[in-house]
Amino acid sequence: MTAPAVSVVVATRDRPAALERCLTALTWQTERSLEIVVVDDASADSAAVVAVVASVLDAADRPPATRVVQGPGSGPATARNLGARAAAGVVVCFTDDDCVALPRWAQQLAAACASGAAAAGVTVADPAAGRAAVAAQLLTHALQVASLDAATGNLGFAPTCNLACHAQILRRLPFDESCPLGAGEDRDWCARLAAEGVVLRFVPKARVEHRPQLGLSGLVRQQLRYGRGAGRCPAAGGGRRLSGAAFYRRIARDALAAGPATAAIVAIAQGAVTAGALLEPSAPRRR
Repeated sequence: MTAPAVSVVVATRDRPAALERCLTALTWQTERSLEIVVVDDASADSAAVVAVVASVLDAADRPPATRVVQGPGSGPATARNLGARAAAGVVVCFTDDDCVALPRWAQQLAAACASGAAAAGVTVADPAAGRAAVAAQLLTHALQVASLDAATGNLGFAPTCNLACHAQILRRLPFDESCPLGAGEDRDWCARLAAEGVVLRFVPKARVEHRPQLGLSGLVRQQLRYGRGAGRCPAAGGGRRLSGAAFYRRIARDALAAGPATAAIVAIAQGAVTAGALLEPSAPRRR
């Protein structure tokens, strides 16, 4: 059999309903030479993951080759590395189980990676996920936009829910598995990518809709983790500052535009990020 052109790695844990939406969207991709690698990172009910995969493939008109890889429950960095090693595609795309990719997403990212680069698209929050999810995505998007070099159109940072690169890059630059919290490994990876001289192309048309089930308490816990991750990797972002006055002005402007309730949640989230960073001001880098 001919090797697929593109592999999509989806790490999942204990979210079968979200995984079903994610995989269904991936079966609608216009990139036909596609495989899906689902990494079950020690779900409590692994049989439910297998059942969801089988159900989605049975319902698809042209189901892509799909496999399930069992992970040890060591966090998303390890899970993504397992998926990347199992992937047969020339280009490897990453998304999360609570994300829905638009039909041309994989094709657009893969085209941007054709010359050995990496690429990332735009992730938007599903309004149905609630204000906490909108606030979380607003912060991540602001971080991504702050890293954009207007002269080249290249990024210094992108989240792993909407990211792709040539498989050869992942073989020499795996995700740092010493980040089991699911925080900071994306910033660390982007920093090492830039240090290698690999460009991270911005593909605005490659869109993913994110539907995390957070709530306010979940958002605070998430942002605490993100702050701790930033504390572990303060220089992340390929040498470009991912914060500063312009960054915070953008956050304030976007938060106020989203309404006073969302703005208040964004302020709480930013406080949690700061608290998390202070918890680990000099945590050692591990390999």
